[in-house]
Parts: sequence; C-alpha cells; structure tokens
Amino acid sequence: MDLRVQKKGGLTTGLTVGITDRFQFGLSYGAGNLIGDDSLQWYPRPEVNLKYHLLDETGSAPGCAIGLVTQGFGTYTYDHSPESESGEPLDPLPVERYDIRAYGAYVSASKNWKTPLGNAGLHAGMSKNFLEDKDGDGDPNLFFGLDMEVNPELSLLVEYNAALNENDMTAETLALNRGGYLNAAVRWTFVDRLHIEMDFNNLLFDDDKVNYFNRELKIIYIEYF
Repeated sequence: MDLRVQKKGGLTTGLTVGITDRFQFGLSYGAGNLIGDDSLQWYPRPEVNLKYHLLDETGSAPGCAIGLVTQGFGTYTYDHSPESESGEPLDPLPVERYDIRAYGAYVSASKNWKTPLGNAGLHAGMSKNFLEDKDGDGDPNLFFGLDMEVNPELSLLVEYNAALNENDMTAETLALNRGGYLNAAVRWTFVDRLHIEMDFNNLLFDDDKVNYFNRELKIIYIEYF
C-alpha cells in the first residue's frame, strides 16, 4: 500500500499485489485539494500499475523488468488556455494530463552492489506515455535512479526523469521543469514493513513558472501473504 501526500492538499493512494513472484498488479486513485478548504478535484479515473520481472539480476548483468504505470502526480489538467502574441486569450486546447506525467509503458534495468554501509542500486529505463499525449509531445522518455542504504533504517534515493516528452509544443508551455525532473528522498524504515519517506521533487524547477520545489510525504506499507 502506498499513500502520497502532495502539494495543495493532494492525496494519492495505491495498492499493489504480487500475483506471482514475478508479476505485480496495482490500482491507485486520488484527488487534488483533498486536504484544505478549496473544492475537490478528483482524478478522472483509477490508474494502473503493472510490472513483470523479466530477467533476474546476476553478478555481471542487471535485472530487467517491463511494466505500465498510468498514475501521474500533481493536479490533473483537462484543458489549457493559450494566449496570442498580443496577449489575447485563445480557445482552450485539450491536454488531459497530470502536472508530472506518468511513465506509461516502460522497460527498465537495475543492478545492485554491496557497500560498507549496505545495499546500493543503480536503475535506468525508457518509457512511452500513450495516454497523456494530447499536448503535442508524445516522444519516448528516459529515466534514471540511485538508491543507497546509510544504515539498516535509513536510505537515500535520487531519481532523474529526463522529461523528453515535455520539450515541444503545448507540453513545453505546461512543463514545470528546466531540463528534466530531479527528485531526491530520505526513506526511514520505521518498522520492518513500514517505510516513511520525505520527498523533494522537481529540484530543477523552472523559476519562470514556479518559485519552489515540491515537498511530499510518502507512506509505504508492505504485507506478505
């Protein structure tokens, strides 16, 4: 189970179940302004999270997985109202996307090593979002990640989303990043199956559009059957 508290009182909750040792299936749903005094902005539909562990990691080769993630983050925008060169409002354009798009269909590779402090992992992948492409930029995307244990309770995480599908057309206008999304987090394994994570997202924010990076709280609970 995954619970994410986002900016502007947004909340997303998800549940993922391991159907087999290699296949996971999950659903998530949420809303913007769930916490606060503004009107609720429910997401348009439940989103899915599918993952299949394709190849096992070996001493010399990374593990490989394929999957589908349709849950984006932030406010869900249905349409965008552009302006002409003279500043006059134009007819709204449908965009139907989250502030930060979901990865969509993806393939990823991961390699782990033992360090004096604990485990360290390096991850990379390519993705294609087939649902949130009405803003004119449907290019494939790249993403990378790094996680490192500091001790048995604390871990540091860094991830980079290249946002190659947000550098053209209307998508470039809506993008909140400058050169991709750089995120960092500190994860505390409170008890054996409960993780509390403090996320610092969009550290490369576009200061022409926003003047802050996002701070989010994430709670993860894992149960084995």
